[in-house]
Amino acid sequence: MSQLVYCLWKFANSATETDDGDAPTSGSRLLFTRGYSVFNAAQVDGYTPKAEPETPIEQRIESAEAFFARINARVVHQGNRAYYSPDSDTITLPPFAAFFTPLDYYGTRAHETGHWTAKADRCNRELGKRFGDNAYSMEELVAELTAAFTCAHLGLSTEPRPDHAQYLASWLRVLKADKRAIFTAASRAQQAADYMIRASERTAEVAA
Repeated sequence: MSQLVYCLWKFANSATETDDGDAPTSGSRLLFTRGYSVFNAAQVDGYTPKAEPETPIEQRIESAEAFFARINARVVHQGNRAYYSPDSDTITLPPFAAFFTPLDYYGTRAHETGHWTAKADRCNRELGKRFGDNAYSMEELVAELTAAFTCAHLGLSTEPRPDHAQYLASWLRVLKADKRAIFTAASRAQQAADYMIRASERTAEVAA
C-alpha cells in the first residue's frame, strides 16, 4: 500500500529575536511544518468519498477574469513579454490570444500581479537586506508561489511555463543559501495572495 506524507503548517509563539530584518522577533509567531503519514481515500476499505460537483472550466475562467478586473491593477496588453514595471506601477501582458490556453494567461497574470503587491502601500515587500544578490530570485519565487495560491483559490490548475526552467537554478541557489527561505517565500506569497483576494472582494462589495 502506497503511503503519502501530509505537511501540517502551524504558527507557534517565538521568543527568539534576530537582527536579519525578516525573522520573527520576541513575542511574534513563527511558521513551522510537521509531517504525517496518510493514505489515499481509495486505499481505505469500506470508505466511499463524497463526490463534490465540479465547476465547469468556462465558469472558472469567467470568475478569474472578474477577480483580476476587480483588483484594479493597471494592466496593458501589448508585445510578447510579461512583466511588472514599478516605475509606472503597470503590469504588461501579451494579448490574451497570444497564450496557448486561458489558464496560461491567468497563471501569468497572477504571477505579475504578485509582483504588483510588493509596492510599499500594498504588501511592502523588501527582500534586499536579508537576501542581498539573491533578492531578485527570491522575489520571483514569491511571485510564482503567489500565482499558485491565487490559482488554487480560483479553482484553476496551472502547468509549468517555459520561464520556470530559467528560474530554477536561481531558486535553488536561494534555497541552498538560506534554509528558511522557502518559509519566508511561502509566507510572503500568502500575504500577497490574501491582499489580492481582499482587494477583489472589497471592489465586489462596493459594486453590490
